[in-house]
Amino acid sequence: MNKLVAERADDIKAVVCRVLEVDADRVGPADHFVDDLGADSMKLIELLANLEIEFDVEVDPARFERLVDLDGVHAVLGEALDGA
Repeated sequence: MNKLVAERADDIKAVVCRVLEVDADRVGPADHFVDDLGADSMKLIELLANLEIEFDVEVDPARFERLVDLDGVHAVLGEALDGA
């Protein structure tokens, strides 16, 4: 995991919870945003936008499909930050 992602894991989870409108205790590393937490595609797009703003990165649209759980978010952000 990217060092900045590891350091800001709690912040990342807070963004996910805020956007998906769920309590932090419901979000584990592998909880699927759609299947487990009831998110829809618009919420996932909103999540991507919020993460890009929060971390001042641009995520490759090809990586969007991996933003389905917290582990995926960490991986995608790490890749975006490493390439920045």
